Order: sequence, then C-alpha cells, then structure tokens
Amino acid sequence: MKDLDLITNSLTDVEQQQIKSLQEWQNRMILSDCLPVLREMPSNLVDLIVTSPPYADSRKKTYGGISPNDYIDWFLPIAQELKRILKPEGTFILNIKEKVVKGERHNYVIKLILAMQQQGWLWTEEYIWHKKNCYPGKWPNRFRDAWERCLQFNRQKKFKMYQERVMVPMGDWANSRLKKLSDTDKIRDPSKVESGFGKNISNWLGRSMAYPTNVLHLATECNNKNHSAAFPKSLPSWFINLFTETSDLVLDPFVGSGTTCIAAKELGRHYLGIEIKKEYYDLAVSNIEKALFNIQAEKSAQKALNSSLPTEAEKVQSSAEQLPLSLEEDLPGKNSEKFLNLADIVDIEEY
Repeated sequence: MKDLDLITNSLTDVEQQQIKSLQEWQNRMILSDCLPVLREMPSNLVDLIVTSPPYADSRKKTYGGISPNDYIDWFLPIAQELKRILKPEGTFILNIKEKVVKGERHNYVIKLILAMQQQGWLWTEEYIWHKKNCYPGKWPNRFRDAWERCLQFNRQKKFKMYQERVMVPMGDWANSRLKKLSDTDKIRDPSKVESGFGKNISNWLGRSMAYPTNVLHLATECNNKNHSAAFPKSLPSWFINLFTETSDLVLDPFVGSGTTCIAAKELGRHYLGIEIKKEYYDLAVSNIEKALFNIQAEKSAQKALNSSLPTEAEKVQSSAEQLPLSLEEDLPGKNSEKFLNLADIVDIEEY
C-alpha cells in the first residue's frame, strides 16, 4: 500500500482526476438511453465495443421499432460518439442484419456502412455469425435466415488484435493433405490469379492449430427466455479474446440482458453496459452479479495454446508466405518484433 500511495502521490492533480474518471466508468450498468450517456463519457476511454442495436422495425413491443428509412439518421449520432470514446487502437463490432421489405432486402445496412465511412470509420472486416441451430423455415421467394453480420469498424489502420487466442484445431484434412507433399507444396507457390499472394503447404507440418476464418459457427441463445433478442455469450467472448487484454474496458450501449458484460467479466475485463428498458436493466444487473470476475482466464487460455503455437521463425516465414510479392522485399528480418509478436498492434495494410 505504501508503494501505491507513493505512486498516487507522485501524480499531478490532473492525472489523479483522469484515473478517477476512468474508474467511474468501469464495471457499471446504466439505465438510460445510450446517446446522452455516451456524450458524458471521456474521449479515448473504451478498448472494445460489442453491441447489437435494435434492428429496423424489429422488437416493436420491446424497443418501439425504428423504420429502415430512418435508421441511418437514428444511428449516426450514436456512431459518432462511439468513435470519440473508443481508443485509437480499439475496435467496434456491430451485430446487425437487413430486413425484408415488400419481398426484397432493404439496403439500410449498406447505407449505414457507407455513412459511417463518411464519419471517418474504417470498415475493416465483416464476420459472419452462422446460427447453426436456427429453426427451419421457408418463404415463397427465400429461405430461413441462418446468419447475421458482425461488422468490424476501427478508427485507424493499426489496432490491437491477438490472433493466437482464437486459433482452432487443424482438422482431419491435414492428415491426408499433408501426408505426401509435392515439390510445389514445399516452396512458396504464387497465386495463379496473380493476386500477389502465395502459400507454402509445408509450413503446416507438425501444427495442431490454425487461424480461423471469418465465419463463426455458433448456436443461438436458447436458455434466455426473458429477452427477445439475446445473442449467445460465445459471440462477444470470441471478439473480447481477439481484440482485448486483461483489464481492458468493454462497452455494450444496447446491453439487453447483459450478455456482453457477463462475457467481459468472466474473461477478466472491465465492462460498461447501457440499457434503456428497466425490465432488461434489472435482468442484466442480476445476471452480471452472478458472473465471476476471472483475472486468470486469459493466462489459462494462453497456457493451453502455448504447445501448439508456431515458433517465432515460423511466424516470420508464414507472414512472408502470405504477403503480396511486391511487399516481400520490405519484410523485416527474423529479429524484428513487428512480425514475431502477433499480439502487437496489427496494420491492416499488410494483409
């Protein structure tokens, strides 16, 4: 405590006030419309935003419903505040889906993406959440929805990303595909479509884990009967593992029953949830109180992966194999930390 007191006493009044301000927004649930709350929050505060706002004309009994024609005007002021409070190296994940209007998909999601780009957001990636246990169904001109978008936005091209934490087993394909390699498999084979990318199949010998795709095969939430649109805890957990470190702050401005905050707490992150409906706010508070703050979660997960991770030299070689030919001459040497440490901030221009 003496050391902590010495550190605290050495800080200026401004620095101490900044720390106090940050702590005021950690591990909280707020009952309110999210926009006025966001406007009160300090800039550059949040490390990750994961949320699923009300879809257009959906959940009218729950949230009143927002016309798809009005959706962009409704969401843009919120997006502007989210951009301000997100740290420069942070990430925003937006779970959203177009609705069908008069027999065709409405384009409000596409228009929203374009409008957010005009705000200065970078639309870095699009993940697909495949709802592998969706109910069967059929319409005259389409089939049952089995997926939703998880759009990734960033403030800048360099952002935090920890890819090893979401690695997946190689799968049975490796047993047959890697059993007998051709001469071409043992060297860098440039893409036949002249994209500038290439591959070396032999790099995967001896590995038990691989990097995942951008399609997430996750079951929908079946146990939460008290909220009309709860997504599974595994969805925010995946993004929290990928984009944050222990004690980072995770925000959900449309928190509903509290799933994002529960996932953050169980993974040893700080959380902040905002919910406008009192019924769901009370439900979220109750659910979050039952969750355990697990500071050891990240350490345990990393320890389990250590034995299957590629070596430092393999990371450099693998990075070189995947980069365009025009960039090969600019690759750092094997002693460079830029590629050796994949927990470093990622630069999306390199991929």
